[in-house]
Amino acid sequence: MDFLPIFANVKNKLCLVVGGGSVGARKAGVLLDAGAKVRVVAPEIGAELAQQPGIEAVVGRFEERHLNGVTLIIAATNDRAVNRQVSELAQARNIPVNVVDDPELCSFIMPAILDRSPLMVAFSSGGASPVLTRMMRGKLETVIPQNYSKLAAFAERFREEVKRRVTNPAKRRIFWENVFEGVVSEKVLTGDEASAEAMLQQMLQNEDNIQRGEVYLVGAGPGDPDLLTFRALRLMQKADVVVYDNLVSKPIVEMTRRDAERIFVGKKRDDHTLPQEEINLLLVRLAKEGKRVLRLKGGDPFIFGRGGEEIETLAAEGIAFQVVPGITAASGVASYAGIPLTHRDHAQSCMFVTGHLKDGTMNLDWDALARPRQTVVVYMGLHGLDTLCAELIKHGLPDTTPIAIVQHGTQPTQRVITGTLATLPAIAEREKPQAPTLIIVGGVVTLREKLAWFHPQT
Repeated sequence: MDFLPIFANVKNKLCLVVGGGSVGARKAGVLLDAGAKVRVVAPEIGAELAQQPGIEAVVGRFEERHLNGVTLIIAATNDRAVNRQVSELAQARNIPVNVVDDPELCSFIMPAILDRSPLMVAFSSGGASPVLTRMMRGKLETVIPQNYSKLAAFAERFREEVKRRVTNPAKRRIFWENVFEGVVSEKVLTGDEASAEAMLQQMLQNEDNIQRGEVYLVGAGPGDPDLLTFRALRLMQKADVVVYDNLVSKPIVEMTRRDAERIFVGKKRDDHTLPQEEINLLLVRLAKEGKRVLRLKGGDPFIFGRGGEEIETLAAEGIAFQVVPGITAASGVASYAGIPLTHRDHAQSCMFVTGHLKDGTMNLDWDALARPRQTVVVYMGLHGLDTLCAELIKHGLPDTTPIAIVQHGTQPTQRVITGTLATLPAIAEREKPQAPTLIIVGGVVTLREKLAWFHPQT
């Protein structure tokens, strides 16, 4: 972070605005809305601004004495020399100062604000792009309705009572999440606060049942955070513990709750942090401790993700669970590489297989894979590439059949290496692609030259 985001309490505090133009008037208005007393200093101050309650209008040029008794300062003149003088004097006195549109002179940044008091959302680009932050605020305006202020105020009314009756912090957080995600919040938002209060009191009577362990088996997709589902995002923010794979990209892991415990159980070739059976038992143990466990898996948990084994264990132990599908690597990676998996002129079917070597061999149904006009997608096949190409040729595919390796698909480090069944092993030896990779075999690979422009990062 370039700046520490904080909210300052300026109620009944004296704040200084240097500049009496439209920008200064707007900044003074924000400070007044926050309950501050505002001193405005400028050679000219419009009557509308000067006559507002809470404004101390000082007509004249800025002087150091105007800083006396001030808690916070905003410089909004069109004279950079004056703005610099304000900034230097303020920082010498350790008074927070913002100079409009000049981050170099600021000790704090004024964010774009979404006001649903007492709920407040602030956006900042650190002064890099104020227009972008205003656009982001506009997007959230449509997502967070005005009446969310009622919901925040309702929660504030009962905050102390809930804190007194639900003493365990973890259970208390879950209690409030249940309030905000359930019928209580719907009643508040529609104006029926009497019914909402009765329901909340009923929830408090049953607070012993608040925390029940549960597992969320969530597909994280092939790597790009934009490919997550809304439901996945929601559960990622609810979980107390995150158990994640090697195939889950770092940006996605960082989107989970900051205070959640994170447990890495990833598997790399010849390096299994935890055997699958121990992962299954870990999920059971954490859930039985009353925790909400996010099992975050790359791609889709039911396509070569061993998700079925995990929920089989959970079901046998009576653990509640949810499964959230993810975009599997085959569809996500192929799309970003500009390779359609099916195409009328090249392939009418598609097969997904795992190319993981066991005891140095790759046991696949080669006759089924070597059929013409078909796309074959191979997960975890990089180390068996030589065997894959040789067996497909041996079982009838022409050695000129196109084939592609996609490294780190959908991520900024994505790289696509193409060749034929005859040439790709040597190309891969030279180019040295790094796992995770996906291998795509078939005529559709030739379409990449036409379609790859859809994703410039490739």
